[in-house]
Amino acid sequence: MTTPPSRPAAPVPSAVRPAGPPANRGRAARIAVRCGAVLLVAALAACGGPSGRDPAPSGPAQVAVVPRPSGTPETVRQAALRRERAEAARLAQERASKQPSAASDTMRDYLVGAQDALIAKGKLRTDDGGGAGAITAAALTDDFIAIALRDEYERKGAALVPGVHAAPLRRWAAPVSLQVDFGASVDAGTRVRHRADVATFAGRLGAVTGHPVSLTGAGGNFAVMILSEDDRAGVGPRVSQLVPGIPPADVQAIVDMRPQNFCTVFAYSAGSSPVYSRAVAVIRSELPQRMFQSCVHEELAQGMGLANDSPRARPSIFNDDEEFAYLTRHDELLLRILYDPRLVPGMTEAEARPVAQTIATELLGGNS
Repeated sequence: MTTPPSRPAAPVPSAVRPAGPPANRGRAARIAVRCGAVLLVAALAACGGPSGRDPAPSGPAQVAVVPRPSGTPETVRQAALRRERAEAARLAQERASKQPSAASDTMRDYLVGAQDALIAKGKLRTDDGGGAGAITAAALTDDFIAIALRDEYERKGAALVPGVHAAPLRRWAAPVSLQVDFGASVDAGTRVRHRADVATFAGRLGAVTGHPVSLTGAGGNFAVMILSEDDRAGVGPRVSQLVPGIPPADVQAIVDMRPQNFCTVFAYSAGSSPVYSRAVAVIRSELPQRMFQSCVHEELAQGMGLANDSPRARPSIFNDDEEFAYLTRHDELLLRILYDPRLVPGMTEAEARPVAQTIATELLGGNS
């Protein structure tokens, strides 16, 4: 489940695409079949605004400043972080004391029905599809080019419109710090479960890519927002706080997320750089567990740089058929190729293809 069709996931200045979701992916057209997720790779000319600083905290998730205790710098930092987390949790629980609205309950029922319908059709499989035994290096290379060096959407004015086009290779250079941010209505038990889902997958992403990926309590560069219908209407200020410089149109796309878009992701780079510096994934808190975990797998993997979908990629989560719920061995190979140091952000297809072919052949033990 990945992108909605209004944002792309490529760091090209003028192109915004759904990596499977921030904009809206092709899946958005299948209301009960796919969670729309869009990976927006729009260029943020200044991640902190004119002054280069993050905007002052605003919105429901604001946390009071905690005085620095005495002790060693590391002790002080850890103690302050624990206090911040405890205070944030306390404030959130106070705000979450009211019952879900009728709109949130309706959304939950709709999503449970969508998951049941998909499973009944043999979709959302939790197996690996037979691994990578039948995959050839040529096919894996083609899938890599189609998924990592293509965008499904492009920005025209303030809007993202469908249109598959070539894009440069994009990925992170700095360590990825995932900051899980819950809407005020998400209860404590759900928070614990979903934070564990994100932490587990973060470990898998780091192991597969060889790139540092971890969970952080605050100050992350990749926000994972878990929101209900009751939270999204007023989440604009919080999104802008977590992703300084995010285009207003993208904030509005999150606020106005359609029911058929189960999750979405936007990745941004500074200026015209092909290197990601910020990202935000939005996942509905009303999702049943398998669909929620599927959104975590697809959105976070797409936010790493696998921005597009391809109907030919299989067994994979990077297509629109919802056959597989979780990252497959095929998809892990795509991530390994993406973060191989022989590939360089900004490469075109002509430059990247022969290198990707060599890496794919090595990964598959010469199975061309």
